[in-house]
Amino acid sequence: LFRLFLKAGGGPGRPGRGELALRAAARGLPVLHVPGRALDALSRGRPHQGVCLEAAPLRFRSLRDAAEPGPGRGDGAGPQPLWLALERIQDPMNLGALLRSAYFLGVDGVVASRDNSCPLTPIVSKASAGAMEIFDVYSTDDLQGFLKAKSAEGWEVVGTVSRPGDVEDVPVISCSEFRWEKPLIVVIGSEGEGLSLETQLQCHRMLAIPPGRALHPGIDSLNVSVATGILLHSICSQKRRHGD
Repeated sequence: LFRLFLKAGGGPGRPGRGELALRAAARGLPVLHVPGRALDALSRGRPHQGVCLEAAPLRFRSLRDAAEPGPGRGDGAGPQPLWLALERIQDPMNLGALLRSAYFLGVDGVVASRDNSCPLTPIVSKASAGAMEIFDVYSTDDLQGFLKAKSAEGWEVVGTVSRPGDVEDVPVISCSEFRWEKPLIVVIGSEGEGLSLETQLQCHRMLAIPPGRALHPGIDSLNVSVATGILLHSICSQKRRHGD
């Protein structure tokens, strides 16, 4: 952390900003009170609530840094581990929302494909409500190889699809029918293109969210972060029942 910028003057958010200033001072961090237009420039016009923090960038971590014997908890204690794999998620707001949901719902780790994916930007961090700052996010140049290796180790790999008719050679089931019985990786594709064929073929099954009505052709899918939240909740709600 380098410097904390706070909006000068009064306003409804000032008491909270005062607490931030005290915390920054306790860390020896310079605190600068600046006009709102300066914060607008620092945040490139995006909402800032009167606060900007200058910090070193966060990078994706290498899978080599993941704890052995593999992602999550592989010691048999407690619920089976659950990881989220992201392929070509390019929108920073969606990526941030995905990380926020994954952290909240108890996902053990996240791995993203390095190519054609959004980096860990300040916009991602804000959209994640800070989850990006405390949740390790890994990346890989070979997502299919990662999935194949975890499958060989006994993990189940499930993909996601909004339109079941688009999938070939991989069984598709409703997320409400899925049962979490072994270490699990849920693979999420881009909002526009979904999962690549190469990644689909690494999946044991595909999960779909059944709609609540007959859908208009132009409104036949969910936002990727919303869909992921629904799928993860459906899966993670089984934790307390696991082993029954």
